[in-house]
Amino acid sequence: MSAMLDDLALFVAIVEAGSLNAAAAAEDLPPATVTRRLQKLESQLGYRLLNRSARRMQPTAEGWQYYEQCRPLVHALRQATRQLDASLSAVSGSIRVLAPVNFASGLLTPAWISFMRQYPAIRLELELSNRLQDMVSSGADLAIRVGALDDSSLMQRRLGSAALVMVAAPAYLARAGTPQDLASLAQHELIVAEPLRTWRLRRPGDGAEMVLQPQARLRVNEMRLAVEMAEAGIGVLLCPLLQCRAEVADGRLVRVLPDWMPQPRHVYAVWTQRRYLPARVRVLLEHLARFAQDCPALNEPT
Repeated sequence: MSAMLDDLALFVAIVEAGSLNAAAAAEDLPPATVTRRLQKLESQLGYRLLNRSARRMQPTAEGWQYYEQCRPLVHALRQATRQLDASLSAVSGSIRVLAPVNFASGLLTPAWISFMRQYPAIRLELELSNRLQDMVSSGADLAIRVGALDDSSLMQRRLGSAALVMVAAPAYLARAGTPQDLASLAQHELIVAEPLRTWRLRRPGDGAEMVLQPQARLRVNEMRLAVEMAEAGIGVLLCPLLQCRAEVADGRLVRVLPDWMPQPRHVYAVWTQRRYLPARVRVLLEHLARFAQDCPALNEPT
């Protein structure tokens, strides 16, 4: 069907140009190609559209009727295509982004600010949630995802990696003792912050790896609250370093089992399709990538 529409548009162009050669030049096609496609269209329709001779070209009665009926449709289609091209290439309009709460409202805050200042014609709609939302049903243009991606229908661009640390308050360690090995963690009170239900650890010294399914004394789906609870001495927490950097720096939280390095979690920008990504979404994607490249918290040595 699309090929026939192309040939129909070419027929309209031939009539308006006045000759096959003029239409070929206007459409940047070889004259033989124009002749072949016209013949194919006539064959599909079952009647002759043009009377052609060496010197002149004249539409047949059927050709005139066909031209009069199709010309407005072809011009309307071309106009709609031009408008769509302009829309896709315009750095304006609305962008809807899904992102985790603490990650987007803390680490990425400067990126949102600089983006909105740089692109005043873009409206940004940020929907922050710690739950994984379906991009198609939510109508989002872009999403920030942390951790392994298991949806093969999504395109992705890695922005960086978020380092994790295992921490506890000095008051908790004074009361419960300091864990000496991974096995002793089972005797400790643990805080599990969603979505870190599984603790993946690696010991750089000998390359040993361990995957723990921690039994939580406290389970919470908001990382900032988890850090505050750990600081209050409730238990041992695995969390992103960017969420507890200040607490670790001033000693309110201390590293636990420092020989074991939690595996960092990769950070991705994801979207539902590669082709025809609107310019407004492309510029946001590039803006986030540049920000992440210069962001120490997304490039921690591991």
